[in-house]
Amino acid sequence: MRRLRLGAVSLLILLASVSSVAKDPPAQVIVWPPSGPAVIRLALGKFKELGSTGGTHTYNIDVTAENVWSKRIVKADFSLYLFDKNKTRIGDGWISISDVAPGATIKFQMTAQSSGTPTSMELTPKALPPELESYLPPKTISVTVNSIPQGASVKIDGTDAGTTPKIIQVTPGKHMLEFTKEGFNTGHFPLEVTPDDASGGSVSYELGTSTHDTVELRDGSILVGDVESLSATEVVIKIGGTLQHVSRNQAKRIALVERDAPSQ
Repeated sequence: MRRLRLGAVSLLILLASVSSVAKDPPAQVIVWPPSGPAVIRLALGKFKELGSTGGTHTYNIDVTAENVWSKRIVKADFSLYLFDKNKTRIGDGWISISDVAPGATIKFQMTAQSSGTPTSMELTPKALPPELESYLPPKTISVTVNSIPQGASVKIDGTDAGTTPKIIQVTPGKHMLEFTKEGFNTGHFPLEVTPDDASGGSVSYELGTSTHDTVELRDGSILVGDVESLSATEVVIKIGGTLQHVSRNQAKRIALVERDAPSQ
């Protein structure tokens, strides 16, 4: 009977332990950097929802940070990116650590916002001590790229970047911008960015001579084709083999390319 009672007590203790684990799952641990000698070990507790607005959830998280590096961490800032089960980024938070001696541990709380249920996390450095700056993502600056006329497709180093006018992000170094627009010759523009350059610069590229006539309308749109006739009341332009009639009052500017006279 005593053995049965001891066994029942042990079973109750085991069930209570399992229940506790199920209710309070162990903290999620992130070691940074993910490769090479470890510098910081973060343990994130349970996500406690504070509220939601318009589908965006706000969470409060208990964080324990340990300096596993050999030097004091004067200051280090990180973004904590949240991902769903499809590895789509759905939210983020901010972590700042300062004045942590080697082997020391600090505890604090952070908030994060997410548009869904996070299943994985990623720590990305934003500011680091000089000895760790090599871990920072490459610096990028924003540049506004435009063309004359507007509406040209632009590529950066062979990769599509959109249609002008366009704000692009570039890293320090040498780049090649390529502009294409139907009816105009393709243009190339070398762009060099130095580490000291600041965001806010601009590039404007004038496309080469058009291979077709262009009619700029007063609403800002541009027709590219072959002007067949021009009268006091209308402009007739052939676009893709189809004649289009435009009221003369709609036309703001007409540019005609040099064309060989038709053979008799």
